[in-house]
Amino acid sequence: MTKNINPIRFVLLMIVGMFVFTLLNGISQYPAFTKGYVGQCNGTIVFAGFSLIIYVWWRKVIERNDVDDLPIRKMLSDICVGLSIGFIYFILVVGIMMLCGVYSIKSVQFDLTNQLSAFCLFLVVGVGEEITFRGILFRMIDQRWNTAVALFISALIFGLIHIWNDNATLWSSLAIAVEAGVLLGAAYKYSGTLWLPIGIHWAWNYTQGNIFGFAVSGNSINQSIITPYISENELLTGGAFGAEASLISVVAGILLASWFIWKIYRRDIA
Repeated sequence: MTKNINPIRFVLLMIVGMFVFTLLNGISQYPAFTKGYVGQCNGTIVFAGFSLIIYVWWRKVIERNDVDDLPIRKMLSDICVGLSIGFIYFILVVGIMMLCGVYSIKSVQFDLTNQLSAFCLFLVVGVGEEITFRGILFRMIDQRWNTAVALFISALIFGLIHIWNDNATLWSSLAIAVEAGVLLGAAYKYSGTLWLPIGIHWAWNYTQGNIFGFAVSGNSINQSIITPYISENELLTGGAFGAEASLISVVAGILLASWFIWKIYRRDIA
């Protein structure tokens, strides 16, 4: 537990931990040592596993505490639930956009190579960012103070780091903080594992980008299954930043995060 750690050591552990796993996440997204989509998929999967191993080592050796948020028995079930949540989330968001007349389908195509590469890439992105922002930042603040403080600070920082992305604005960063930062933190706290937010994050990025054709956090996608028509109504579509900056996505994220927070509250007072 971090509650009894010296304040200076606490801050250093948190900052250095976030730096280490941010660095690993950055390296993992540029697997120069792989060739072709098979090598890229293998490389990103290996790097995801490597990051998880380093996280376990960090918790046990550097922080000197037990690792209780990566239970093997819950890995498959929680990842599958997370994938389902992330997938359904953006189906609903895009469905509402279609009802509002701001999104429509131009054409549909499927390139297996491209989709496999993207699916593997977003796995390692999900693993890296969830270790950094939920496994390190949220967990340490939650253990030292409380869940409300951890949700606020981790969500705010998670949103602000996206201000450096292409096409980012203050609104897009605030949107990510509210819809994703709070949601993923609440999912982590509710489940007690990193597997659930990893699954949500993984499907969240892949679905909005490589299925529905939005930019992912401002970064354009090379090829998506759906080639869409997206109107210029940035409030509803998110504009050049992508669906994460859509008011529809923000409202949906708040509702889903509120459900997790309510479940946490009910459990804590039971």
